[in-house]
Amino acid sequence: MKNFILSAAIIAFAGVSTVKANEINTPIATTIQQDSSSKVPVKLEELPEAVKTTIKADAYKEWQPTTAFLITNADKSTFYQINVKKGSELAFLKVSKEGAVIQ
Repeated sequence: MKNFILSAAIIAFAGVSTVKANEINTPIATTIQQDSSSKVPVKLEELPEAVKTTIKADAYKEWQPTTAFLITNADKSTFYQINVKKGSELAFLKVSKEGAVIQ
C-alpha cells in the first residue's frame, strides 16, 4: 500500500512539474507624442532687458543664471527658459519676453 501511494505521489509530482504554460502574446499599443516646440539656446547677455531685470529681482537674487533658451510652442507662443543654480540646487524659470514669470 505504501508503495502504491508513493508511486502515485511520484507520478503526480512528475506530471505537475512537466506542465508548460502557454505563452499569451497580447499586443501593447504604444503611443509616442512628439514635442512640437523648438528650443534655441540664447546667450545670457543677449536676453531682452525685461527678462534680465526679472532674473535680477529680489525674489531670484540668490539664484545664478547658467543657461537660457528661447522656447517656441506649436501655437507660436514664445518664452525664455532660464536655468538657474543656487549652491547644488538646480531649477529653471519660464519668463515671457515682457519679463513676466510664467507658472
